Amino acid sequence: MENERLEPPPLTLLDRYRGQGFTALYTTTVTVSGGPAEHGRASGVARSDDGNLMLDLRLPAALGGPGSGTNPEQLFAAGYAACFHGALSLIAKRAHVDVAAMTVAVEVAFGRDPADGAYALIADVRIRMPGVERHVAEELVRNTERMCPYAKMAREGMRSVIAVAH
Repeated sequence: MENERLEPPPLTLLDRYRGQGFTALYTTTVTVSGGPAEHGRASGVARSDDGNLMLDLRLPAALGGPGSGTNPEQLFAAGYAACFHGALSLIAKRAHVDVAAMTVAVEVAFGRDPADGAYALIADVRIRMPGVERHVAEELVRNTERMCPYAKMAREGMRSVIAVAH
């Protein structure tokens, strides 16, 4: 795999879909078990169905844990940043704007929600595009916000079915 040439996806991913309902292009399953503390967030193991993801989950030190593994907020931030970066890269390529030096950083805060007394997440997305004029960068980001599924999910929510499996 060392000599494997990695390429970005084709610009055809930017083509508008005109179907009647949601059409899945990729589906994955990640299963979390509880680990020694019998608590997925505190000592769990996350495994993807294809075996490409396998990592230990640990409660961050800020929440009283050891901090010696990753946590759901880091995983969400990584997914959001990767998806936004990828979508923005495609949109910039279509517009013939060089964003090779671009970075996308997503800060995710886990905290108390005064609306219901439970918990909530807040995401702060910061994009750096060295060498790109500000007005061009802002237009690219606006267009990406409309297309990136993570940005759409953060803005509009998402369909989620929660059920007990037998």
